[in-house]
Amino acid sequence: MPQSPFQKFPTEDVTRNFLPREDQCSPEYAKLEAERLWPYVWQIACRMEEIPNVGDFVTYEVVDESIIVVRTGPDEISAHHNVCPHRGRQLTEGCGKARFFKCRFHGWEFNLDGSNKAVIDRKDFGDFFTDEDIALKPVKVDTWGGFVFINMDPECEPLADFLSPVDDYCGRFNFENLRFRYYKTAIMPCNWKTAMGFFNEFYHVQQSHPQLIEHMEDYSNSGGFGRHTAMWYDNDSIYPFQRSSRLPPAPKLDVRDHIRGVVTEFHNNLGAMASGRSYRLLERLDGIPAHLSDMEVLGEWARIQVEEALAEGAAWPMELTPEYMLASRLDWHVFPNTIYLHGSIDSVIWYRFRPNGYDPDTCIMDVWSLELYGEGQAPPLKREFYTDWQDPAAKWGRILDQDFANMLAVRKGMKSRAFKGSLMNPIQELSVTHFYRCLREFMNEGPKAGSGRGEVMPEAAE
Repeated sequence: MPQSPFQKFPTEDVTRNFLPREDQCSPEYAKLEAERLWPYVWQIACRMEEIPNVGDFVTYEVVDESIIVVRTGPDEISAHHNVCPHRGRQLTEGCGKARFFKCRFHGWEFNLDGSNKAVIDRKDFGDFFTDEDIALKPVKVDTWGGFVFINMDPECEPLADFLSPVDDYCGRFNFENLRFRYYKTAIMPCNWKTAMGFFNEFYHVQQSHPQLIEHMEDYSNSGGFGRHTAMWYDNDSIYPFQRSSRLPPAPKLDVRDHIRGVVTEFHNNLGAMASGRSYRLLERLDGIPAHLSDMEVLGEWARIQVEEALAEGAAWPMELTPEYMLASRLDWHVFPNTIYLHGSIDSVIWYRFRPNGYDPDTCIMDVWSLELYGEGQAPPLKREFYTDWQDPAAKWGRILDQDFANMLAVRKGMKSRAFKGSLMNPIQELSVTHFYRCLREFMNEGPKAGSGRGEVMPEAAE
């Protein structure tokens, strides 16, 4: 990666309390990301269940780059730049299945592994090119958690090193066993980092999602873990099934009522974070003895879910312990552009954000609800795409509708000459500012920037 001339936006401008607006509004910044970020960073292209059989492929696009990710063997996945070396025509669109790839301009053909299969009238070219010249250009590929990651930098660090320490905290959840409950994509009305900022902090819950705090203690904490960040609720419980302390005093509800409230809201109004199994099992809460403590009720509730999952043939992550779950936090932002919430073991919501070309005011947002199904119970994959994020057919549900309602207003507000930058909460939004600083470092110094960074916590001053 060449030395970056990126001196206009120094890292010192991003502090725990302040985030300059240029990062989310500047066309220059968006162009620099296309040059300095996306060609050099590991990013999720698809999930492995999207390409289960040899020949299955997915076309992954980010700004001007297009990548073919293809299953080349039972245990082998390859990735190539989606461009014919002859005249530059792209070979694939979307997803599908192929025995080989054929350019629809002059008919050149390529094997699944990227090697050239046929050049029409190759004799005309003599010895002008080598086999390498006429092969598709390879892209680095690796997997983690059931996801296929790609990196266009041939000298990139290994994916395991890049992800560290995410696997240490979340590897035992066995995300590779999850399957799509739904897959929705939309063009959103703000910068990709602005959209992502609605999901990598919990500070907004009390205002944007007031229905949740009836059953959740929402005061949160956050911090940096290498390039990545995590968010969690600031208490000693695995999950905050209790009324928020922000609300006026009220008689204490039974923890079963809080479980019902949270599971019902997530299942019905998000379609994630609470599996269909958990929702069906709510009826068994009344069978848990009334004399048990709140933590004992939670333990019994967990036992019921594990028992049912195993009976259905679901691959429950049996290595999980309460201690590991507590240490794993709740919400992770994996640098640079994906976020997942795994507060429910068998239902995770995962977000991916990408630029919409070079437009700094819109982005492409993917929302994936992933669930742990019993054997043979996963629904068929259906990808939904909406050019208008307000299309009623999307049926985002109340929680996402509440988040999306703020996006356009935030984008417009950032354009005001009165707005110089965001005044950040140094505890609950440290996850956001840490990301922006890591992003600037990456684009200033290259992929090695921040790779050895340790934990960055609110109580530790930089």
